[in-house]
Amino acid sequence: MDFSLSEEQTLLKDSLERFIQNDYDFDTRRKVMAGEEGFSRENWKQFAELGWLAVPFAEEDGGIGGGAIELMIVMEQLGRGLVVEPYLATVILAGGALKYAGNEAQKGAYLGAIIEGSKMGALAFAEPQSRFNLADVATTATADGDGYVLSGHKAVVLGGPSADFFVVSARTSGGPRDADGITLFLVDGDAAGLSRRDYPTVDGLRASEVTLDGVKVGADAVLGTVGGGHAVLEQVIDEATLAVGAEAVGGMEVCYKDTVEYSKQRVQFGQPIGKFQVLQHRMVDMFMEYEQAKSMMYLAAMRLDEGYGAVAKKAVSGFKVQVGKSGRFVGQQAVQLHGGMGMTEELNIGHYFKRLTMIDTTFGNVDFHLKRYGAV
Repeated sequence: MDFSLSEEQTLLKDSLERFIQNDYDFDTRRKVMAGEEGFSRENWKQFAELGWLAVPFAEEDGGIGGGAIELMIVMEQLGRGLVVEPYLATVILAGGALKYAGNEAQKGAYLGAIIEGSKMGALAFAEPQSRFNLADVATTATADGDGYVLSGHKAVVLGGPSADFFVVSARTSGGPRDADGITLFLVDGDAAGLSRRDYPTVDGLRASEVTLDGVKVGADAVLGTVGGGHAVLEQVIDEATLAVGAEAVGGMEVCYKDTVEYSKQRVQFGQPIGKFQVLQHRMVDMFMEYEQAKSMMYLAAMRLDEGYGAVAKKAVSGFKVQVGKSGRFVGQQAVQLHGGMGMTEELNIGHYFKRLTMIDTTFGNVDFHLKRYGAV
């Protein structure tokens, strides 16, 4: 396997590295998080100008035609900076649903706006009872003339507070947990009957509880085919799983490197703690866990790039299992080796640990993906 990046991929990686290093230090992130929206509109505009919002979309839709490898590159670097702008919610989740299921008119109305940074979206798919089962959808879409009426509740909608539109999964037919009968709908953020309760998440992002109470949409709001939304959801969520996994790999790299650097400066018993052999072993273990996760990341990205199917699903689940295990170990060791400082708000390590912990349960935890890995 060839793990070397192309010239275009290297340029993309370099531009992201420069932004994180020069414009997105930890203090800047804390100020951005403290703002009303929890992210910077100026940064989002810069993302658009640099072409990052166009990465995963086809050239005919105004994008740059990137695939899973490019997505991996972007998210790994955003993970290193703990970036809070809603890239995952808008570009990968809502944008992914449009990419795979949208018709020309829908792509023209929404994808172009995402790419230029003028519209943000969110994918409302999870429900309080659904756990990680994408087919467990209680939200209903009842036919009403030429359109539909949507009613239900969507939980932990990432990027919900800033969303100008939502992609909503609802049941048009079938039983409560049937894969068939799920349809995706485009719903404007200010639609009558749609309400949201916004809140910050533990890891510094923003999410919403979205309630749909008799929301009326036209037939042109259907994304893809009626009853065929589950397959689209599955592919979008698998790409998003690769994305958050790559983000975790970027975060793990910072955790272990910062811990090694700290161990050279922290003096105990007259010498740097990095000279204690038992702590050296723990830091080597951190490095090994990071490297294992990174290797699995490359495999999952390449499998997705080859085409979506059983092999890609298996690789994504294997990667997510490794990310869950490695992220927990690296985060815990980083906090412990920093001592009490590791838990303070003023130090970045605790924030990385929170994000790694949340990523472990996003789109399926270790147990879920172990079962899925064996079932595929």
